[in-house]
Order: sequence, then structure tokens, then C-alpha cells
Amino acid sequence: MALLVRVLRNRISTSPWVPVCSQRVPVCPTQGQQGRALPGTSQWPQISQSLACGGSEQIPGLDMQPSRKYHTTNKLSTTKDSPQSVEEKVGAFTKIIEAMGFTGPLKYSKWKIKIAALRMYTSCVKKTDFEEFFLRCEMPDTFNSWFLITLLHVWMCLVRMKQEGRSGKYMCRIIVHFMWEDVEQRGRVMGVNPYILKKNMMVMTNNFYAAILGYDEGILSDDHGLAAALWRTFFNQKCDDPRQLELLVEYVRKQIQYLDSMNGEDLLLTGEVSWRPLVEKNPQSILKPHSPVYNDEGL
Repeated sequence: MALLVRVLRNRISTSPWVPVCSQRVPVCPTQGQQGRALPGTSQWPQISQSLACGGSEQIPGLDMQPSRKYHTTNKLSTTKDSPQSVEEKVGAFTKIIEAMGFTGPLKYSKWKIKIAALRMYTSCVKKTDFEEFFLRCEMPDTFNSWFLITLLHVWMCLVRMKQEGRSGKYMCRIIVHFMWEDVEQRGRVMGVNPYILKKNMMVMTNNFYAAILGYDEGILSDDHGLAAALWRTFFNQKCDDPRQLELLVEYVRKQIQYLDSMNGEDLLLTGEVSWRPLVEKNPQSILKPHSPVYNDEGL
């Protein structure tokens, strides 16, 4: 009778708990164990601690202390630390308007952006040393050469302003609009026949979009890709001197970097752009430009 009571007590007694991977696993005696265990022996579950944690199998009876220490930090990742750029939030009404081909409300007023776009295009025409390009690149002093040089600088402005969200993209459209107005006006001043001028404008428009695609592909690739784009478009596949290609590739790279150093807010409000010389007399003179002061009095 006493033996029966002792067996029932062993079956009903509560099993001890062992912490495994932040969870408590009950340790039950095996079927071969009855009564009290021998002194100095520990009762482990059938699966080891490392198997429960997803690790390798451990030998039963050994110390189950973790062999690796894990470092934890309380710092949380923020939006500022993330390399992804934050897109501009646009409402549903603005999306509908822009889907219909209209321009929705922008960060700044449209008339300020238009004035800044006119100033930026004027900088492409007035602040560029065309004579130096004619001399260094051995280009004839013709209207087509002027257009190719202007197109290159307008494209660099478009690359910079497309980084400024919806306002920058709107400014790009205005810059292109002013460029075509200027091209048409110059053609009329030169006395070109209206029919021939219209026909040439269509050809130049196709060349413009082809050049934009080629330059975009070139600037995203290495110097070989950029040199190929400049050879096809700027030199019209008629450049036999590799030093001229090298000079122009260096000019585009440094000018894009120079434009990227300018503040986007200032460019949207002022449109003031300065160009580096084609040949740098002092390479150390390439510094970050000063922020211009915006003044809209009288505009």
C-alpha cells in the first residue's frame, strides 16, 4: 500500500521548468526514471537548448551556457538616417488635375518659377563663353553650333532641376519653352524663310529629345558612355581628336558636380547659374558657390 502511494505521488508531482530561449520548457522524467534521481545528476528535456533555439545539437549533460554574446542597441532607425528620399505628398485632387495635363499647386508661385526659369535659360546663353568652345572644339561659328552648345548647358540645368520635385519639373518645362522661343526668334532675325524655319524647328526638336536621352544615358554611365554621347550629338560624329572629347567629358562632369553643390531652394527662386570655364586655370578654384540673395521687388 505504501509503495502504491509513493508511485502516485511521483506521477502527480509538478515537473520543474527550465528557461530555453526566453520560454519555459517543462522537464519531465523519462519513462525509465522512477522515484528520486541520483544525487549529482540533472534532468534535461529530450531536446537540447540549442535545438529549441534553432542552433546545432548539444550533448545532453553538458553546460548549456550560450557560447556567443549578442550586442543589442536601443537606437531606432529614423527617416533622416534612411537613404531613401521622401517623396512630395500630393492630394487626390492634384493627381486628377495633373493626369488631365494641367499643373497643380506647387511649393512656390508659378510666376516666380517662370521668372527663375527665364533667368536660368539666360544664364545658359549669356554666361557661356561660345568663342572658347568654337576655338577648343574646332567648331564653325554657325547657328547650329550655337544651338548644340546651348542644348548642352540647358540639359545640365534640366538634370539639376529635376531633383527638386514637382516644382523643379515644372521649371524644366518652362526652360525648354523659353529655349524654343529664343531659337525661333533668332531664326526670324537671321531672315530665315518661315517655311524653312518651321521645317528646321521640327528637325531640331527631334534632335533635342534624342540628345537628352543620349546625355542622360551617358551621365549615368562611365566616361566612355558619356564620351560616346558627346561624340554622336555634340560633335555630330566628326571628332577625330580624342583630346577634345576628354576636355568636354571633364567639363560636363565638373559642371554637373558644381550644379549639384548649389542649393535647390535658391535655384527655384533665383535661377542664377554660373558656369565653370572650359579649361580650368586653377583646378583648386572649384569651390561651393555662395547662396544668392533673392529679391522680387519690381517683378
